[in-house]
Amino acid sequence: MALTEVQFSKDQAEACDRVFELLREAGVDVQSGRLKPARKRRPNVMAVLGRAGSGKTMLLSRIFHALDDVGVQTVTGDYQSKSWKKKRTLSILAPTNKAASVLRGSGVPATTIHRILYTPVYDPEYEKVAEWLASGGNRPAVPGLTDAALDRAREFYKAHKSVPGALATAGLRGSDFITGWTRRDDPLDIGFVDEASMLDEAGLEDLRKIFPTLVLFGDPAQLAPVGESGEMVFDRLDRSRRLGLSRIHRQAAGNPILDLAHALNDDSLGFEDFENRIAEAARLDDRVSVSPRASTDLMARSPVLVWRNATRVRLIRAFRGAHGAPPDSLLPGEPLICDGVELPLKHRRRRIELEARGLIKGAQVIYLGLGKRPGFSRVHVLGAEDPRTGVSSIVKIEDPDREEPYIPIAARMGATFLHGAAVTIHKAQGSQWPIVQVFAPDIWAAARSERVESGLPLWKRLAYVAITRAQERLVWVTRYALAKPAAALTVDDLRTEPTALTLTAQEAEQ
Repeated sequence: MALTEVQFSKDQAEACDRVFELLREAGVDVQSGRLKPARKRRPNVMAVLGRAGSGKTMLLSRIFHALDDVGVQTVTGDYQSKSWKKKRTLSILAPTNKAASVLRGSGVPATTIHRILYTPVYDPEYEKVAEWLASGGNRPAVPGLTDAALDRAREFYKAHKSVPGALATAGLRGSDFITGWTRRDDPLDIGFVDEASMLDEAGLEDLRKIFPTLVLFGDPAQLAPVGESGEMVFDRLDRSRRLGLSRIHRQAAGNPILDLAHALNDDSLGFEDFENRIAEAARLDDRVSVSPRASTDLMARSPVLVWRNATRVRLIRAFRGAHGAPPDSLLPGEPLICDGVELPLKHRRRRIELEARGLIKGAQVIYLGLGKRPGFSRVHVLGAEDPRTGVSSIVKIEDPDREEPYIPIAARMGATFLHGAAVTIHKAQGSQWPIVQVFAPDIWAAARSERVESGLPLWKRLAYVAITRAQERLVWVTRYALAKPAAALTVDDLRTEPTALTLTAQEAEQ
């Protein structure tokens, strides 16, 4: 995609020029198409910052296509060709599965930060196919794979640039061609990181060890990571390394959700004034609505966004009660949130495998049912390239009347899950849903607290983040009340076609 075909605004054009200058310093000249060999040097970090609608993702996409046009190879977490070690490469990263899937939906081959840190180990026989797909050359002869299967794999790879997906299209399971996972030791080249406001200092340091050239794309109006004292990693960069996008491009479409988000820039705007604006927007446009109660049906796939943890727990109890969920077990279709992986150090390889499959802290999953062994669950990881997997699980159901959560599924070790019908706004960062419900009583409580974070009232940051999670429709819930579900929980809406990395042999038995 030629950049001359793109109409940039002035601030976008200036940011694009600065990024290209950074890339030229690294030996990648987009304008001339000249690529010099990569060389070892100190990490060089730049940030492109702007609020929702300012064109950050569009700019990232255009720069990606420009680099692709001049021969820079895109490295994802699934496979890196041996022949690429002498070529210039680019990795496009996001902190969460959902954020990566949003980019992939726009044609940008993104992966999660965890997936780039951990790489799969291929069976040597099938690595021949992976190398052929990625680099061309002579068609390999592999027992059990017909010419028709190889043709299907090649066509899939041309369209999606996914080696595991191509091998799955050829009829293979992940356990056929992936023998394990390993922490990446070799450095990479250029890294673009979307949703960089979610990065903490430790995460940035991990990326600096791998990428000598890093460009962060972030929103300074979002919430800083917990424990970072309201500061984001790009706030510590020199001003000359921070590029600002000020013009709001998507406003031209008359998006009332973005109008509301950007109204929060007004220093004189109080909470009551803001609610009046929401009510006015709801009268004029059905993409915004005000409701006295939360929709239980929406909560099954799109959590209610809250500020306080106590509110989250109460809403989850109400959701489970509305669906008649028993206190000692889960119903298929209930949403969960991964709260991390609890494994001893000697099981490091298993931890890497689970995290590589998308079971990282904050990942949203749907419970499918029990595994065949006690303590194992079958889950669907939302936003993951390979969503279905089996995992040893520790599931915690919290209740406001209990000090300790009830644990209906208890493996000795494995992935830990909390219920996901309601989620704090902090944990919702990096995710988007077609329809988002925001629990207004919690935003009001934040306004009453008069807390300020990095110079901005906390309630405005919370409202901004919550509102901008909505892709198509925003529901502003004004009371602590839940509507009765119109339908029972189901898993019929989840993707069921063959996936790229299906269950390992061990998991398939469970």
